[in-house]
Amino acid sequence: MKQLFVFIRKEFYHVFRDRRTLLILFGLPVVQIVLFGFALSSEVKNIGITIFDQAHDLNSEQIVDRIKTSEYFILKESVNNYSEIEDRFQEGRVKCALVFPPNFGADLYRTGQAQVQIIADAADPNTAKILETYLSAIIGQYQHELNPNVKIPYQIVPTVRQLYNEEQNGSLSFIPGVIALIFMIVSTALTSVAVVREKEMGTMEILLVSPFNPIMVLIAKAIPYLVLSLIDFIIVLLLSAYLLDVEIKGSLLLLFGESILFIITCLSLGLLVSSVTESQQAAMLFSMMAMMLPTLLLTGFIFPLENMPKIFQVISNIIPSKYYYIIVKAVMLKGLGFEYVWKETLVLLGMTTFLLGLALKKFKIRLA
Repeated sequence: MKQLFVFIRKEFYHVFRDRRTLLILFGLPVVQIVLFGFALSSEVKNIGITIFDQAHDLNSEQIVDRIKTSEYFILKESVNNYSEIEDRFQEGRVKCALVFPPNFGADLYRTGQAQVQIIADAADPNTAKILETYLSAIIGQYQHELNPNVKIPYQIVPTVRQLYNEEQNGSLSFIPGVIALIFMIVSTALTSVAVVREKEMGTMEILLVSPFNPIMVLIAKAIPYLVLSLIDFIIVLLLSAYLLDVEIKGSLLLLFGESILFIITCLSLGLLVSSVTESQQAAMLFSMMAMMLPTLLLTGFIFPLENMPKIFQVISNIIPSKYYYIIVKAVMLKGLGFEYVWKETLVLLGMTTFLLGLALKKFKIRLA
């Protein structure tokens, strides 16, 4: 054990002497959590809108005032003819437009119904659909307040309740996935170059001929990144709680235990990559490209897996971060216990055992 502790201390020295490694370890997680928490959101806000008001009556102006005060829209200058609307879209200044016909107010009072046209930029169909919903809600609310006693026969009014995110905090949907992404980058990518670095520097021969057990080389190289990854995890939790107002509803102990398991999974994968590659560039490229992209695309925190073709849903089952993402959502956001995540935990445990065993088998105790 004394030899193991000495080797672990050496690995810590390696990490702290490399400024680029420190930047990846502690700078990248902070940047990612802030970027995903503030810049990326499923909410649609501050969208440019233009108005073509041919009525210029009290009703159209009241609706325009409501749009102005909405947090979802920024009213650009109004247009004076229909052809100018397309010009605004082509210039990229607006993503939607609202057109009032000349007799908007008169039709509303005379018949109780009036036509209004919503034009949206469908280059992004999801955003266009959301904008249509926002505008329809504003107009519908105005009409209800205008005629509160008018009831539609057999009207069904849904009552909406938002579970697990009553405050509609957009950061909640990204934090679990960002944590998985951070561990994949920090634990897998940095560990993947640990053994290769010794090969390139010519120090692997010294390690192999020393009385130190070669298997202990892999263990000693993994332990510093396990400790540093846990420090990253604590930093991410603090940023999530105090900067992004994300409430941790479940057990911190369970969250830490699951995170340690997932970190060991990532470390095992990194050690496997490090054992089968011959250069740091190849190891880093494989780790970043082969694991970061699947984590982004096939975990489910950016793009719903249910919307993907069946083949991609099947492939996602071999991505470890998918199961950790499910666990973090269940424990951190929903406050569930181990009885709800034991299946995903067993899958991660099985993946860890397989990857670590394969890494030990592929580790060459002879250079020739």
